[in-house]
Amino acid sequence: MDYTFTVMTQEQAEWIAYSWHYDGEYSFYDMEADPDDLEEFLNAETRGDSVFAVTYEETLAAFLTVELTGSQTADIGLGMEPGLTGQGKGMDFLQAVIEFVTFEYEVERMTLSVAAFNVRAIKVYRKAGFKDAGTFLQETNGRTYEFLKMELAV
Repeated sequence: MDYTFTVMTQEQAEWIAYSWHYDGEYSFYDMEADPDDLEEFLNAETRGDSVFAVTYEETLAAFLTVELTGSQTADIGLGMEPGLTGQGKGMDFLQAVIEFVTFEYEVERMTLSVAAFNVRAIKVYRKAGFKDAGTFLQETNGRTYEFLKMELAV
């Protein structure tokens, strides 16, 4: 699969924020579930040039956030369009993310955080080579959740 990464527009941010709704426990990832996250995602200045819309065959399929946390480390966040999740497309998408971030940012390491209950995503991350680096608790969506920090040497 060929994915295209472009800096996210305001229109794309609003589309994701207000129309991407996940089923069941994955509704945790709905942008509207946390007002602070929603506000940050919709703020063009906050997004800057480090939040990317990811298209596949000219359709908005995912998003990617990249934050450089060290001279050779990028912390990433990502999400797929709800209708594409749970269909075995995660590994191709993740490989495209790894290639894009490695090329664009010339990093040697990537980190990410994932909700501990999200076993589907954790399985994909581990299969791609990410290693567990610890857990932490974080307040979000009105409650405290456990997250798994993962890292990948590239």
